[in-house]
Amino acid sequence: MSAPAAVDPLTLRAGDRSQPDTFGPLTRTDFVRYQGASGDFNPIHHDEQFAQAAGYPTVFGVGMLSAGLLATHLTDWLGVATIRRFTVRFREQVWPGDELTCSAEVTAVEETDEGELIVGVELGCVTQAGAIALSGSAELRFAAA
Repeated sequence: MSAPAAVDPLTLRAGDRSQPDTFGPLTRTDFVRYQGASGDFNPIHHDEQFAQAAGYPTVFGVGMLSAGLLATHLTDWLGVATIRRFTVRFREQVWPGDELTCSAEVTAVEETDEGELIVGVELGCVTQAGAIALSGSAELRFAAA
C-alpha cells in the first residue's frame, strides 16, 4: 500500500505546484543499482572504457532511473493509486555527480459527470546546471468525494 497523497485533491487548482525534490548527487553505484533492479545491463552505464570507446566522456545514467525519480516525486505529492497516464521525454543525459530537481505543476482540473476529478500535471526534472534532463506529463483520477 502506498503512502497517502501529500495534498487534498479536492483543493487542487490549475497552477498549483509541488514542493520540488532534489535527488543526488547521483553516483555510479546508483546507476548500477538501477541496472540490477531493471535488468538493463548495458555497459555504457557502468563501464568507463566502454562508454569512452562509444564517444562519451564517462558513463551516464539509465534514462528510466531519472524517470523513476520523477515518478517518485509525483506519487509522493499526489499518490500512486490515482495515476492513469505518465509520460516522459528524455532530454539530456545524466552524469555521475548530477543532482536532479523534480517538480510538478497542475495544468488542468476537470470534474466528470460521475463526480471524479481528472487532474493534468506537467512534470520537469532539471540538473544542478539547469539542463532539462526530463520533461513529462501525467493524468490522475480521483474518486468522487
